[in-house]
Amino acid sequence: MIDLDEQITQTLRERAEGDVDTNRLLCGSRARGRRRQVHRRVAAGTALSLVGVLGVVGVTGTGLDGLNGRMPWTTATPAVVPPVPPRADGVPGATADPMLVGADPQVLHFGLDPARARYLGWEVIRDQGETIRLSVAGSEEVRIDVGRSSDLPSTVNIDGTSFEVTELGRPIFDGAIRPVSGMARGLVKLWQPAPDLYARAVMLHGDRAVLNHAVEALRWKEARRCAAPLRLGALPEGAKVTVCSVDIDSYPRLVTARFALQRAAMENMSVEYRYVSNAGTYTEADRTIGGRPALLSAKGTRLELIGIPRTRVIADFGWPWDGERPANIFTEAEATALLADVKLSEDPTQPQSWQ
Repeated sequence: MIDLDEQITQTLRERAEGDVDTNRLLCGSRARGRRRQVHRRVAAGTALSLVGVLGVVGVTGTGLDGLNGRMPWTTATPAVVPPVPPRADGVPGATADPMLVGADPQVLHFGLDPARARYLGWEVIRDQGETIRLSVAGSEEVRIDVGRSSDLPSTVNIDGTSFEVTELGRPIFDGAIRPVSGMARGLVKLWQPAPDLYARAVMLHGDRAVLNHAVEALRWKEARRCAAPLRLGALPEGAKVTVCSVDIDSYPRLVTARFALQRAAMENMSVEYRYVSNAGTYTEADRTIGGRPALLSAKGTRLELIGIPRTRVIADFGWPWDGERPANIFTEAEATALLADVKLSEDPTQPQSWQ
């Protein structure tokens, strides 16, 4: 079986000359992560069986890993503490003012208790809503969507699987857990944390206890920043950030972030950040941006900062267009100025350095 690090590096290398298939990258990493979790459980079960055979010898003598007086699970490497979005001081939570939800794409108006659940990612879409992805005690992903309207997005993505979460007629936000239509084991819970505030929790493979624990871990009276290892500086004139999305499902080996900008219906730009701990460093460049080497794509619609260890930063400024490029799109000059002003974390595995 190909190692996770090798697979990520291979995928990035294969797509170095074109658009990176983010879904392929994330789905692959998550699938291998789940297989590794199964392997760890099997290994733990084997170790326990050996304890029964060896008795106290394994405890007082040489451990199974060759270290005196220690069993395998006591020789562990330091625990990885996953990132937690920093507090947005002075900003009320969602239940205090539901109208703030989705108003600022760089602020989450709810959070979770990190002692009870782990963040897997977060996202804010301007004028639509906010999302937190989490796991409880190593369980599978639970997705929480929150909005000012009962009209929450019908299509969701969990563990790389996109599916519809719909109900006949008007959705009922009564707090009951129901099966997801068309999904063998999917579960969904709809409820209102406060008047004019609507929430939905979804699991791909149902476990009612886990779903309830995930909901109980949410914190509605706090606000947190949509922090990432990359922070945008000055935006092009007339542009505004419409999406902030961060994925830490495979942290610290893989961290991704995406920011979307819009100036008009046909004027869009995205800035994507991707850190892969075992990836190589690209060196081919044809220009310089802010003192860093950079590369313009063959189509002339994408700029990438080059030479940042294990990191890719890409501004895609020429979409949507098909065939002849429309006049009303962001320009290379605007993308250049944007990338020249980005702030990057020196060490993405140190969340305190995130902006």
